[in-house]
Formats: sequence, C-alpha cells, structure tokens
Amino acid sequence: MLKPYTKSTLKFVKTASQSPTSSWSSNSGGMPKYEGKERLHDKSKSSQKSPTKENTKPQEIRLHTQQRATRRATFNYMVAAKLSILEQRRKQEEMLQKMIEEEEIRLLRKEMVPRAQLMPFFDRPFVPQRSRRPSTVPREPSFMSRKCFGCNSSSGFYNFQHTTQPMNPIK
Repeated sequence: MLKPYTKSTLKFVKTASQSPTSSWSSNSGGMPKYEGKERLHDKSKSSQKSPTKENTKPQEIRLHTQQRATRRATFNYMVAAKLSILEQRRKQEEMLQKMIEEEEIRLLRKEMVPRAQLMPFFDRPFVPQRSRRPSTVPREPSFMSRKCFGCNSSSGFYNFQHTTQPMNPIK
C-alpha cells in the first residue's frame, strides 16, 4: 500500500508549518506567499501504478417497499388461512345442524304414527267441586244513561259540558 506522503513532501510540510508568519506578506493583503522551496517531483511516484483494487461486492439494499411487501404477503396469507378455518367451522356447524334437524324430523314422524288411545279409568270418576271465589255482581248495560259531551248552542258559541251519571246495579 502507498504512503500518502513521500519524504520530499514531508519536508515541505514541515518547513511551512514551522514558520507560519513568514509565509504571510503584509503588502499582499492577507494572501499567502509561497516560500522559495517548491515541491519536488518524485519520479518513482509517477512511475508506480496504483495497485489494483479487489473486486468489491455491492451491499444488498433492502428497500422499505420490499420489506412492506413481505409483511403484506404474510398478512394476506394469515387472513386467507383464518378465512379458510372459519369456512370449515361454518361447514361443520351446518352439517351438525342438518343432522340434528334430520333426527328431529325422524322422531316427529315416529310420533305421528296413529295409535289407539288407552281406556280411561272408571274407578275414579270426575266430580266437579264448587268454586270458592265470590260470584260477580252483574250490572245493567246502560248505554244511553251516560252522556260524555253535550252541545249547547246558546249565543252562537258551542259549549261542551261533560255529564256523568252513576251506573245502577241489577236487582
């Protein structure tokens, strides 16, 4: 590997760094002035070729869109798997419901077969008993005895009066 500085350039750098005030001139307005020594050009440097670099492999770039696409693909797969599981459960429930309904229909048909009724027991005849509740008091339906509104047309205005009469029980 090559050194960035050769001996001649190091000498120039050392001399320039040792006398910083001598490199500035007062009449140049702050512009640096080169010293008498210049860089010496080394022939060995120009004759040397730069060494060949090793073949470099580019880094694999992972874009955010690629990462997002992989995450989205896994999400879509999980959603599809969940939907298929739900579909299987629904089919199983439908099959179970269908089997239950068929069994109920079979039992109903079995019960619908006409059979002879059993002979009633005559050793314990039915005897009705009197109720202990008091009987209701009947009333006469008096539709005409109760007037809700009467119309009185005196002085051109209508006056509505509410009249009620008590209901009489039947004797």
